[in-house]
Amino acid sequence: MATKVSKKKPFTVNLRSKACNATKSRQKPNLQKKTIDGKRVIISAREAKKAN
Repeated sequence: MATKVSKKKPFTVNLRSKACNATKSRQKPNLQKKTIDGKRVIISAREAKKAN
């Protein structure tokens, strides 16, 4: 079982058209499962890049 280390969560925003209609949009973080010091963790790709 991997433990979640990263505190990142989805980024939400309203997309606005020219008529000012609001449409919800979400961007999910790039979370990946990595093994660090023999433990399986879930971290973002940016954090994984810095860990190596």
